[in-house]
Amino acid sequence: MNKPCFPVTFLGAGPGDPELITVKGRRLLDGADVIVYAGSLVNPALLEGVRAKIYDSAGMDLDGIMAVMVEAVRAGKKVVRLHTGDPALYGAIREQMHRLDRENIGYEVVPGVSSALAAAAAVKAELTVPELTQTVIFTRRAGRTPVPERESLSNLATIQASMCIFLSVSMMEQVVGELLAGGYPPATPVAVVEKATWPQERIVRGTLADIGGRVQASAIRKTAMILVGPALGENDKTASKLYDAGFSHEYRAGV
Repeated sequence: MNKPCFPVTFLGAGPGDPELITVKGRRLLDGADVIVYAGSLVNPALLEGVRAKIYDSAGMDLDGIMAVMVEAVRAGKKVVRLHTGDPALYGAIREQMHRLDRENIGYEVVPGVSSALAAAAAVKAELTVPELTQTVIFTRRAGRTPVPERESLSNLATIQASMCIFLSVSMMEQVVGELLAGGYPPATPVAVVEKATWPQERIVRGTLADIGGRVQASAIRKTAMILVGPALGENDKTASKLYDAGFSHEYRAGV
């Protein structure tokens, strides 16, 4: 009799705090037979008490990762591929899904809390403020992984929306230079959040005029989110219309 073939689950681990994985994600981890996790980024506390065989993908290449998952699925085992944050953002899941397609193996994607949203929560910011900005950009600066020129930080900065910049804090001086060149004023608020939601979380605040020096002094060099934009301003008192007593909508008549 053929063993049942379970789909591979690509699961977002959340930003670090073990309590910020979804209820579904926790259930999938507890029920897995094999877990392949991004060991350099995922909090190992998430794996405490699981019954699965665990593989740390930090030192593995794509061929090695796929060999583990394909073999396990064909042996009738439940496989979870555990990615940091939400796997839709810088998760490198597309090439894994393409390989599974070639092997005629099914898969599903279960979302997680992105580090961008965890960082915004850490600094108590709402990234979309009425009449100030209604757009949030998730991006990164070009490094060893290239970025299309049309998506350079200087080009994206021209609209002066809220920006969440991943994987770029080691190039902070260049990040600041490109954002200023794109049109953000030097007084634009910036927050750099290292290891958001982890016990080691650190926050460095400033403006584009001084954040480079502040980050340099902090010795933050990786695993940090850069938040930029006018919505981070602590003195802005703009309020939404949603709860304005004079604003009518489907559920309430304005005064």
